[in-house]
Amino acid sequence: MMIPLSIHTILNIGSFGLLVIGLAIIFTKRNLITMVIGLNVADVGANILLVNAGFVKDGTAPIFTTAVGSAQAMSDPVPQALVLTSIVIGFGITALALALIVKLYRRRTTLDVSKIRGLKW
Repeated sequence: MMIPLSIHTILNIGSFGLLVIGLAIIFTKRNLITMVIGLNVADVGANILLVNAGFVKDGTAPIFTTAVGSAQAMSDPVPQALVLTSIVIGFGITALALALIVKLYRRRTTLDVSKIRGLKW
């Protein structure tokens, strides 16, 4: 007999899965482009987790209307604002990382971290 899972549980499992996959890519791969892709995968997992944290079942939008006195719960707008900020910051980090990778490739002609001299690991 299968236990029915709620959408919150499915989203939490999926977001933790994306976080683990992204971190595994970052820590196990040696190609710099692949590491940036792993960073983006982990970023998407964190964003899904934040949006899921602010979801309220049968909740209304947090807008003041004539139905302010109703007993319905409102969704929390703070996680949504955090995710929008996180998307912009993630885009900036990705763009900066790729620009640095292009400069490093022009100088060292490799993207393999283990072949680049001057790094401590």
